[in-house]
Order: sequence, then structure tokens, then C-alpha cells
Amino acid sequence: MLEILRDRGVEFDVVEYLKTPLTRADLERILAAVPDPPADLVRKDKRFGELGLDADAYVTDVAVLDLLGEHPELMQRPVVFRGDEARICRPSAVVEELLD
Repeated sequence: MLEILRDRGVEFDVVEYLKTPLTRADLERILAAVPDPPADLVRKDKRFGELGLDADAYVTDVAVLDLLGEHPELMQRPVVFRGDEARICRPSAVVEELLD
């Protein structure tokens, strides 16, 4: 995905959110900008299972905000902003849709 941005000459900032955690306001901004359901911002991977979490419990903004505030490693990534719009760019080709 970074290669796509570079090839298109797009300037971008990388936010290392595990080193510098996102605030609740940052997470709210992401949820507001991504057109997908809030649950799509949550990674349902091995760590999700290790925590014994139930995907059905994380479908609302509040539940997702609370979860990602406590477990930022569960945020689906990368999230790419263009102005006020954002997309979860997984697969990375989704960034092309955002740029077009």
C-alpha cells in the first residue's frame, strides 16, 4: 500500500499507533470517516480469540471505541485518509479506489 502511495506521488504520514496510542477522539474520527460498519475496524484474529471476545459484542461505535481504546492491537489496518474520507485499505488495492 505504501508503494502505491509513493508511485502516485501522494504525500502521507504514517501513524505508529502502537507506539503513540490513538486518543478516543482519533478513533471517533476514523469511525466517522470510514463508510464501513464499526465492526469492520476490529481485527478478529488470533489475539481477538485469545482474549475470549465475541464478535457480536463489537458492532456499535461505543463498543468498538471501548475495545480499541483498551486493545489498540485489534484495530484493522491500514486506515488511509484522503481529506475527510477514509478507508480500511485491506487489501491494499482499496487505496486505489480512495485515490481515484
